[in-house]
Amino acid sequence: MVKLPQSQSGFTLVEMIVVIMIIAMVGSLVTSNIMGRFQKSKVDTTKIQMRNLGAVLDQFKLDCGSYPTTDQGLDALLTKPTSGRECKNYDPEGYIKDKRVPKDSWGFEFQYESDGQKYVITSTGDDGQIGGEKYGADLSSDDKE
Repeated sequence: MVKLPQSQSGFTLVEMIVVIMIIAMVGSLVTSNIMGRFQKSKVDTTKIQMRNLGAVLDQFKLDCGSYPTTDQGLDALLTKPTSGRECKNYDPEGYIKDKRVPKDSWGFEFQYESDGQKYVITSTGDDGQIGGEKYGADLSSDDKE
């Protein structure tokens, strides 16, 4: 058996564990920072989607004289409503060109309420439940930024 001199013996198990722990701590800090930014970007994207839906609803109101009611819902932006107040100037192509109402950044449907004169679009956040905190908090088109 060949004995190596002490200077060429390599790392001890304790030294390797310390290095692995340091790498894990740095990795967890970076990961939590990235995940926080990722969740914030989903909130920002959902707010942009609500503003875009608001612009489409405004166009609907210009053509029809009122917003779709709660009963008509956001589907009124895809196909001409058959119930409620009639829209004589409804765009035959609809108001959303890709023929589907967008969902929020977490894949949930937007909640829509309207009496025809004003509207509120709501997202339930990442938890999909009404209420919640932090990234699970509801977002509303009525919220001021």
